[in-house]
Amino acid sequence: MSPSQTPAQRDRRAARERVAQMRKEQKAQERRRSLLVWGGVVVAVLAIAGAVTFAIAREQANKPSLAAVRSYTPSQGHVEGPVKYAQTPPAGGEHSPVWLNCGVYTKPVPSENTVHSMEHGALWVTYRPDLPAAQVERLRAAMPETYAVLSPYAGLPAPVVASAWGRQLELTGADDPRLPAFIKQFRLGPQSPEPGAACTGGTDGTTPPAGPGVTP
Repeated sequence: MSPSQTPAQRDRRAARERVAQMRKEQKAQERRRSLLVWGGVVVAVLAIAGAVTFAIAREQANKPSLAAVRSYTPSQGHVEGPVKYAQTPPAGGEHSPVWLNCGVYTKPVPSENTVHSMEHGALWVTYRPDLPAAQVERLRAAMPETYAVLSPYAGLPAPVVASAWGRQLELTGADDPRLPAFIKQFRLGPQSPEPGAACTGGTDGTTPPAGPGVTP
């Protein structure tokens, strides 16, 4: 401080220095607050990301596995008369020109007509004829309203078998958690040659077709 300054000048200079110091301290406090705020934001984002990741991992861990689904490459074509299929029940192949009307059946249905429905994207869920009635009711409740066929089938390799064109899964019963996953994955799936084609206006397996019942 220059000795030539008057007391008033020295007071003004001291005041400016105090103001400058206060501003410096204020800016330092603001930086600390900003760091705390951004630190909290980062912690919150990381916590949310961790929770989402955990939820996704848990969902994937609890998701029924379809690893046991068997894949086939069936032949196509319309034929008259019985067809000998490679799988029991069929998972596609040559079939009748008339498709089976999708729905729930309490008696066996002709494979040749049902395979045609599968070509159109329908799912075929079959069960052993001696499956308990309560299990059959649960299967009925699990069936979609359209593009699904439920019927008994003798000689199954498992209590319940779910089939779509080129795909098949053996199930332990109506409560097997893989059934809904199979339905979601393969009903009207891209593996079907003609997904979305007619699933009504064909035959119920015991009577002549209600309509033309054949593909163009």
